[in-house]
Amino acid sequence: MAIKVALRKKTISKKRLSLYLDFYPPILNTKTGKLTRREFLGSYIHEKPTNPIEKESNKQTLQLAEMIRHKRENELNKPEIYTKEEKERLLIAEKEDRNFVEYFTALCDLRKASNHDNWVSARNYLIDFTKGELKFRDLNEQWCNSFKEFLLNSKSRKSEKKNLATNSAVSYFNKIKAAMKQAFKDGILQTDVNSKVKPIKAQETVRQHLTLEELNRLVQTPCNYPLMKKAALFSALTGLRFSDIQKLKWSEVERIEGQGVFITFHQKKTKGMEVLPISDQALRLMGDERNDSELVFEGLTYSAYNNKHLFQWIGAAGISKDITFHCFRHTYAVLQLQKGTSIYTVSKMLGHKDLKTTQLYANIVDEQKRQASEQIVLDM
Repeated sequence: MAIKVALRKKTISKKRLSLYLDFYPPILNTKTGKLTRREFLGSYIHEKPTNPIEKESNKQTLQLAEMIRHKRENELNKPEIYTKEEKERLLIAEKEDRNFVEYFTALCDLRKASNHDNWVSARNYLIDFTKGELKFRDLNEQWCNSFKEFLLNSKSRKSEKKNLATNSAVSYFNKIKAAMKQAFKDGILQTDVNSKVKPIKAQETVRQHLTLEELNRLVQTPCNYPLMKKAALFSALTGLRFSDIQKLKWSEVERIEGQGVFITFHQKKTKGMEVLPISDQALRLMGDERNDSELVFEGLTYSAYNNKHLFQWIGAAGISKDITFHCFRHTYAVLQLQKGTSIYTVSKMLGHKDLKTTQLYANIVDEQKRQASEQIVLDM
């Protein structure tokens, strides 16, 4: 079926008309991978020319636009001479000619809060490595392994004196793998490159946490961002991630007679459905109950500026540890295990899919017990 291309006008501001091409049936936009009927030319004419100059300008612009329309129609209908198989190969070639860096950037824009920041950081290293240009056809195992080595040998963007942390490299490379997986689903990549490439092996890290005494010090210490303080202490009492606290609505809070208060929600990270009992202290941090559609911690945002308030609050409490918001979740896990809660229960409360993840916290407690065993020394 031949594609018809018509020249159309759209009214915009300042009494001007924007010229665009109208395709029927729709054609594939090779940049977005989606069908479209419009292609704006970036040309404008006066809606009501008032003098000879404006009339002549309209005439020349319309002539040029008509030439573009005619050429575009010929280009689009030229494939009619190809066989079905040849057309498919041409379509694949168009897709493979797209820029993976631009595709990755579009995926970044879909992410929110801390996850968005991680994707942006991954994109920055991707741009450093590719200079902003990487065709999908060049995205293969060899390229992935080269980029992997690049990350493992890169300097931190925060300090030229430090190498990029291995686990940061793990996170950034996983973002690349996720983008390749999505591109395969979208039909841009013809082979599932992601499945053929191994991730960077993560290093087991020391998960910073607070002691109960340190946590109580924070309770008594003022914070310049009171909402952040409430949310952090709420995390320490419930084990919830920042992302789940930020999106928590009153409709997800339920009081069951004789059993207490529960939160029923979908974890943002794992997508799993969770039912979490919460304590009276956690409930008080939530404040007065409001409409179901309202957020419990209305106004809570993630940003470098707000993180400064978090670090200042921790410093003001006399705590020298490198504590981030996520460490309050670690604190919940470690304190629960220290108090004798079974590892299985803690795993369920944290929403872990694999008990091995929770075992990392149990290892911390075991190490503390071992250190405690060395505290009593006799003169023998």
